Amino acid sequence: MARERLLVIGGDAAGMSAAAKVRREKQNVEIVVFERSPHTSYSACGMPYFIAGMVDKVESLIARSPEEFRQKYAIDARTGHEVLEIDPKAGRLRVLDRQAKVEQWESYDRLLIATGAVPFCPELANAHAEGIFGLSTLQSGIRIKEFLDREKPATAVVVGGGYIGLEMAEALICQGLKVSLVQRGKEVMETLDPDMGALVSQALRDVGVTLYLEESLQGFEAAEGRVNAVVTDQRTLPADIVILGMGARPNSHLAEEAGIPRGVKGAIRVTPRMQTGVEGIWAAGDCVESKNLVSGKPMHIALGTVANKQGVVAGINLAGGYGTFPGVLGTAVSKICKYEVARTGLRETDIRELGLEAVTATIRSRTRAGYYPGAGRITVKLLAEKGSGKLLGGQIVGLEGAAKRIDILATALYAGLHVQDLVDLDLSYAPPFSPVWDPVQTAARQLVSQL
Repeated sequence: MARERLLVIGGDAAGMSAAAKVRREKQNVEIVVFERSPHTSYSACGMPYFIAGMVDKVESLIARSPEEFRQKYAIDARTGHEVLEIDPKAGRLRVLDRQAKVEQWESYDRLLIATGAVPFCPELANAHAEGIFGLSTLQSGIRIKEFLDREKPATAVVVGGGYIGLEMAEALICQGLKVSLVQRGKEVMETLDPDMGALVSQALRDVGVTLYLEESLQGFEAAEGRVNAVVTDQRTLPADIVILGMGARPNSHLAEEAGIPRGVKGAIRVTPRMQTGVEGIWAAGDCVESKNLVSGKPMHIALGTVANKQGVVAGINLAGGYGTFPGVLGTAVSKICKYEVARTGLRETDIRELGLEAVTATIRSRTRAGYYPGAGRITVKLLAEKGSGKLLGGQIVGLEGAAKRIDILATALYAGLHVQDLVDLDLSYAPPFSPVWDPVQTAARQLVSQL
């Protein structure tokens, strides 16, 4: 009898986590992974630090190579293979071998879609000129680093003030470039409330980034096919290199063309077991919808932590087990040189959209006891529901030792704790690590007094 055949589209976090989990649970399944880039299982989050020169070798970002998957896991990881079409009725994929330039149909018993997300790039004048880069795959990071090493650009413009934009601004500052950042909103980091985003905007200025806030990208200027300026609605900025950090959208066009139901921002709609609305097809990672555990509403979030967890859940179910993915809080951290930024849960605008009323508290403290060397500034903002005191979200901006405190708040949100519970937590204390009242608990005490 022929072995069951599992095909996976996408060879990074979600796809390879699922494939490896299936292999650990079942040895009699043929597993084939199609990945259009040359790499599998790499750290996308590490790419800005490779570009900055903090990571010496790109190989350090690769967890497992295609050869290792083939030899150790009996997973046929085919890099340089792009899936062009899903035919659910016939249970097959149309696949292009990009090197051989040959197309063929591949049949499956079950299919996992793990196509990730793609950077948003508006169709504007000269948008495809040399020197304009998005950052999503390891190969795109390698291309940026090669361009920096080969062309020695002096001026850079980053478009967008989200996680990628900020981390790439830091990377380019580390490489000695003059960096400008264009942001459509009033402050960078729109995943924060504006008052906390203003702290991040100032942190960028402090490290030498020139900000152009409340300006919209209009196009690019180029000469002989190479970018030389970014045009906004207010000015023209010289640029030897441009980084697009305008957010990412789910890479779900294959699913759309195959008639697989989609939801928020076009992300593939899945059950908690990562099943799509089409029999025999599963999906995981940056291409799918997730449930926000605080609001209960569907959302799209592109984070490596989420993709890996969803991949494991998909693998459990594809192997015949039973697993569910509960949802997300939107917990994230980032770094801009010496400054750290973190957030989890809902913002004030999210709370208002739910028809709730929030009570907030923002405190400024120190990451360590004030008398201990290296104590740095930290600002903590907490949001709770008026009346009930249920914690709804939190944001942190500060120096070394600030950001990972967000995990206290993420744990509290997951457990459904109230603000008084935060005050009552038995957190650790020693002068090298915290004031006697941790800043998170100081903020909680202030919030309790308002409630």
